[in-house]
Amino acid sequence: MAEWLGRALQKLLHQFESGRDLNPKPGGVILPGFLIFNMKYSQWIGIVATILLVISCFMPWAYYPDIDKNFTGFFSEDNSYGKPGKVIMVLAAFAVLFFAVQKIWAKRWNLFISALVVAYAIKSFILFGSCYGGICPEKQVGIWLMLFSSILMMIMAVFPQVSPKKNTGSPINAPE
Repeated sequence: MAEWLGRALQKLLHQFESGRDLNPKPGGVILPGFLIFNMKYSQWIGIVATILLVISCFMPWAYYPDIDKNFTGFFSEDNSYGKPGKVIMVLAAFAVLFFAVQKIWAKRWNLFISALVVAYAIKSFILFGSCYGGICPEKQVGIWLMLFSSILMMIMAVFPQVSPKKNTGSPINAPE
């Protein structure tokens, strides 16, 4: 019943001229009616996003007008916010490695590492960008690049390009 309904809706959609190009290409994903994204380059985009994430750690994240200093991923006054750039760089090194390895276990670890990076990026964004004592820092380009590149990295880790092995037999009846 569900297959019949799905085919009927597909035929109805393909009657319109704008719906004729909605057939997914091999390796492609249809997002709700708007975007066809071919995941052929997801690993390379993920590696580039990870490199951008590392570059953003060296850029200014926030300008604090009361002390007239820019904070980066490696510098904060009296090390009050720590050095999140070190943690991000270690996690990014593992992410690049897992993006490059074409094994299913590497893609699963990459998803875990990317989730850690996004969580740490959100924590750092809130920490470096929040007001204190009535003084609000000015967010610089580095903190925005750090946040968006970590989110892009996570998106590319969610959609890896891996072809699963075909299971030839049932594990229950497998010979020992």
